[in-house]
Amino acid sequence: MNAPFDARVIAVFGRNLLVRDAAGREWAARTFGKRLTVVCGDEVRCQSDERHGEVHVIEGLPRRSALYRSNARGGSEAIVANVSQLLIVLAPLPTPDLFVVDRYISAAESARVKPILVLNKCELEVGEELRGELAGFALAGYEPLSCSVRASRGIEELLRACSGAVSAFVGQSGVGKSSLIQLLVPEAEIAIGALARDDEGKHTTTTSRMFDLPLGGQLIDSPGVRDFAPAIEQLEARYLGFVEVERLAVNCRFADCTHIREPGCAVRAAADGQGLHPRRYESYRRLRRLYEELSEARGPSRKT
Repeated sequence: MNAPFDARVIAVFGRNLLVRDAAGREWAARTFGKRLTVVCGDEVRCQSDERHGEVHVIEGLPRRSALYRSNARGGSEAIVANVSQLLIVLAPLPTPDLFVVDRYISAAESARVKPILVLNKCELEVGEELRGELAGFALAGYEPLSCSVRASRGIEELLRACSGAVSAFVGQSGVGKSSLIQLLVPEAEIAIGALARDDEGKHTTTTSRMFDLPLGGQLIDSPGVRDFAPAIEQLEARYLGFVEVERLAVNCRFADCTHIREPGCAVRAAADGQGLHPRRYESYRRLRRLYEELSEARGPSRKT
């Protein structure tokens, strides 16, 4: 065995990994031990096993940030690590699930990762309903960045927004993430080869892949999803990552107001007026109910 070395995980292919060391060399690797789980963006300690011709990831180093989702058992599952911003891609078509967009924003805010909305396919007509929803996001402080692969619009602006940062791309299937990435990073189409195959030689699905950007910084792509539920254990408990709820809550009658049914709630009053977009408030209500249900199910001994 050689001396251990530190590296960053830049791709995950099932059980197989691609890691990059401090000198910029890339190594095919595997995790050593069933309990060790790493994701794209993780910084890890590796050791070369010359006898078997493998590089083993033997330890995960502390994360500066991470985006988590709820798994099938209701626990926390990391998606990406050590990112500074989350680019949430949506488009006029397919019809965006804005409650999923809200949950991505909530998870990012709770992790102190900057969320950025990216409206792709802006050459398509944006209907009145979606325009109203985008205005609601802007009211909360999330002014969408518009771009189009087909019309070659907004790509330079998107590159500048990613410059010097470690960005993760997320979004529903069909919103055009792959096409955007191919424009931002032309070499993204280069095949990984044998790394993308399992032990029987079959192709495996890429969980996520990190690319270097031409203006500096990195971009992590992740597969499109139909749904996303943030990990309840990772959410900021009082406001669930809804920044407008946090701003308004200082005027609530009760300091421990959950903004659901308490009298004198400034958040509910704003949702009935013009200070809080009604659908954003409904999204908060849904997430609050889920948070309370899972917290109660876990009991007092579990961290919430």
